[in-house]
Amino acid sequence: MTFGSGHDYTTLAAAAVLIGLSKGGLGGPLPTMLATLMLTQRGSVATAVALATPMLMVGDAFAMYTYWRLWDRTHTRALIPAGVVGVLIGLSLLRGLPDRSLRVGLGLAGLVVVGYKILSHWRGREHYQRRPWHAPLAGLLSGVSSGMLNAGGPPITSYLLLQPISPVTFMGITTLFFAVINTLKIPGSLMAGVVTIPALLWSLAFCPLVAVGVYAGRFFIARVQPEVFDQIMTAILVFACLWLIVTAYL
Repeated sequence: MTFGSGHDYTTLAAAAVLIGLSKGGLGGPLPTMLATLMLTQRGSVATAVALATPMLMVGDAFAMYTYWRLWDRTHTRALIPAGVVGVLIGLSLLRGLPDRSLRVGLGLAGLVVVGYKILSHWRGREHYQRRPWHAPLAGLLSGVSSGMLNAGGPPITSYLLLQPISPVTFMGITTLFFAVINTLKIPGSLMAGVVTIPALLWSLAFCPLVAVGVYAGRFFIARVQPEVFDQIMTAILVFACLWLIVTAYL
């Protein structure tokens, strides 16, 4: 990505606010996916994923402060090592796959996130039986999809929703998991050559807007109906995903 136009600055600013809204509890993974999709309009998918990572890390810092040590060690020890392996695999695929394939993959990943949001209301744990390999598999899949497309939420969320844990513990586990994963993506992206240091510095310059988004999310979540916001974000994300898939072949 090259910088210098107002469109670049506007895109980075909007992406930072969207990621902040997600980290502030408004819209779940939908704003983050939309932010990544927006950044692909100013560069490659690989660059977009890398540029969103510093913003995600700032959001992680706010979340870590809120949920510090509220995670469950049994789950984190089972999820994080596999997630580390997964993110390394994801970054390798990010470097090796053509941009058209990544654009289609990002669009499909966004639709998967939407599908998960819709189906999660019917998900239950009554007949679930935990197996030792469930957590490592969820961590691996989350790491791969996060490293490739910033779409690591559905696998780990699907796993944790089936566990007998409190919502606070749920947030603590996901916060710690993605704080580790996102931290690894910065050196990984630089080593893979998918982003440059100047581009990351531009991304960092807009990170204060993540804090604005976080506080805006916390402000509006108590004053607007989350269902309405989710519906709006879902409609926008579905359109953006379909547009990304279609334009990948134009």
